[in-house]
Amino acid sequence: MSKPIVAIVGRPNVGKSTLFNALAGSRISIVQDTPGVTRDRIYADVSWLNYNFTMIDTGGIEPDSGDVILSQMREQAQIAIDTADVIIFIVDVRQGMQDADSKVADMLRRSHKPVLLAVNKVDNFEKLMMDVYEFYNLGMGEPIPVSAASMLGIGDLLDEVVKHFPDRTGEDEEDDRPKIAVVGKPNVGKSSLVNRLTGDNRVIVSDIAGTTRDAIDTPVKYHGREYVFIDTAGLRRKNKIKEEIERYSIIRAVTAVERADVVLLVIDATEGVTEQDAKIAGIAHERGKGIIIMVNKWDAVEKDDKTIYRHTEKIRQILSFLSYAEIMFISAKTGQRVQNVYDMIDMVIENNSMRIATGVLNEIVAEAVAMQQPPTDKGKRLKIYYVTQVSVKPPTFVIFVNDKELAHFSYVRYLENRIRDAFGFRGTSLKFIVRERKEEQ
Repeated sequence: MSKPIVAIVGRPNVGKSTLFNALAGSRISIVQDTPGVTRDRIYADVSWLNYNFTMIDTGGIEPDSGDVILSQMREQAQIAIDTADVIIFIVDVRQGMQDADSKVADMLRRSHKPVLLAVNKVDNFEKLMMDVYEFYNLGMGEPIPVSAASMLGIGDLLDEVVKHFPDRTGEDEEDDRPKIAVVGKPNVGKSSLVNRLTGDNRVIVSDIAGTTRDAIDTPVKYHGREYVFIDTAGLRRKNKIKEEIERYSIIRAVTAVERADVVLLVIDATEGVTEQDAKIAGIAHERGKGIIIMVNKWDAVEKDDKTIYRHTEKIRQILSFLSYAEIMFISAKTGQRVQNVYDMIDMVIENNSMRIATGVLNEIVAEAVAMQQPPTDKGKRLKIYYVTQVSVKPPTFVIFVNDKELAHFSYVRYLENRIRDAFGFRGTSLKFIVRERKEEQ
């Protein structure tokens, strides 16, 4: 079930990042030992009461010119409108109400999305409440006073945020169609691939990076089974600032990946894997989705009998954390191998939902332990009592041991490889949780 998306929008220097960090708390650290996972903290997983949601920070660079700031804010607001379930619009009590605030408020109001107005830097509620009331003039409802730096009012703000989450229980039960997110940098051929898969030119395609307007859901029936393709937008308008193009396409990727069962990561064969591909791949990996790497524009590559091997090696090397992902070499333009994509999607969905009986699983683990003894430290050896699978999407296993400290990452990886050898799990990540259990006397 996809998590709700909450976006933070606001002028430069109003405290967007401080609020983002305050709301995300300790969960903000994105798994640091996963190569390719974006380090600039555009998004974070947040828990409040019984709710889990993904928060995105639309803040980008902070240019000097007022006009550029306004166009930048409009771009941010549009991203938030397109992708978020709830928007937090943040303003600064010390600077008072600005013209740019009013213009963005107009856009947000017209979006008909739930918008919460957070007035930041209210370090003393008694003294500053009269200044907070000025923001009623934005017409965005009741301003919520907060101080991100002092962590004041954060709970009240989150209480309001979760009230607006859509009720997805019914929707999720009804819609069990596989959802496929097509992600990648602008201009690698995502929309052309969706057109080829759906046999319909519903998505506007041109050679200008970022011409796809919004994330578009396209339902498709193939051999009697229905699929929903989520085509991630590039940018709404062309933006000359390269970092911003990257930032925005990553935000869009986060929101699409969140909703998907399988992620098709589209890479340009003529360019090879780039740093941005690695960032987007890291998001899908971290979210535990099924992943297929689509090397597009294969028709444009000069080939000999070693070309596929060389490209595969390079992808495996750069995206080493995606060793389980399937790789397909295709051409959306000519249709080469595109018809095989559905079979691959079906296989990955099956693996992402696979359950292994505890008895069988423990036989494999016992065999693995016999072949390679668990690590020791100061004379104490790691003991593995048993392993059980606790969930799917992604397949998640709990390993019960005598001492968590002894369960080194490398040994858990070794067990993962043995489990993969036995059961396949092609195209899906596996998650392992190590739990300590006191030794029986």
